[in-house]
Amino acid sequence: MRNKIFELEGKVAIVTGGGSGLGRVFCEALAEFGANISIVDINEKGAKETAELVENFKKEALVIKADVSNPEDVKRAIDETLRKFGRIDILINNAGINAQPAPIAEIPIEDWDRVLAVNLKGVFLCTRAVLPVMVKQKKGNIINIASILGIRALFELSEIMPMVHYSVSKAGVIILTKQTAIEYAKDGIRANCIAPGWFRGTKLSAHWKEKLWREEQQKKYENTIKRITPLGRRGELEELKGLIIFLASDASSYITGQVIIIDGGICV
Repeated sequence: MRNKIFELEGKVAIVTGGGSGLGRVFCEALAEFGANISIVDINEKGAKETAELVENFKKEALVIKADVSNPEDVKRAIDETLRKFGRIDILINNAGINAQPAPIAEIPIEDWDRVLAVNLKGVFLCTRAVLPVMVKQKKGNIINIASILGIRALFELSEIMPMVHYSVSKAGVIILTKQTAIEYAKDGIRANCIAPGWFRGTKLSAHWKEKLWREEQQKKYENTIKRITPLGRRGELEELKGLIIFLASDASSYITGQVIIIDGGICV
């Protein structure tokens, strides 16, 4: 029998970008520990596949097709979740995108705007929409997904894959997390941030890597990741489950405003 300090039975979680990658793993973990899940994703097919995994744990899943950069979509997602479950205990702001890498002087403005719109504005919109619900409940838990690229510039990888738009968006998520924690602590709301390094299976950049990168470029990129990571490998998605349950549960009840790095030692 698992320790009840990690129990999420009866809790309701919203997971943005829950249709694949990290978001899907988060949904599975939360459901395994008892939470019902609202899966918000622009990819409805992927969200439905995740819902089946949630239901395998005998928990309820609600699929909402939405673009987190659209305020109307975000409001609808919150409203539909409340209609279905009556409360929102946990918000995981996971939805994120990347764009084709380029030096700063060559980044198309539309790429900059889109990455910031989803990765940073989307977190702001979802946080802004859920806070009144959590304030009314006098309790809530917000977990934002940033990146080690929002903490430090990695020169060796920047030579291969410069993507300042992504890095800036994740740096913004980190300070938004801290400010949320400070402003809403008095309302019983916690806000923390996970900053992952490189994990297998995210497919964040697959849409352009497969088209533009030759095999030797891909190999150089992977070898660089291994070389700069003290543990010598990418992380596995399963290795994120313990951290998300810790932050989502009462096991972390006295932790707020923190950035927890999970990167195999890169930022040591």
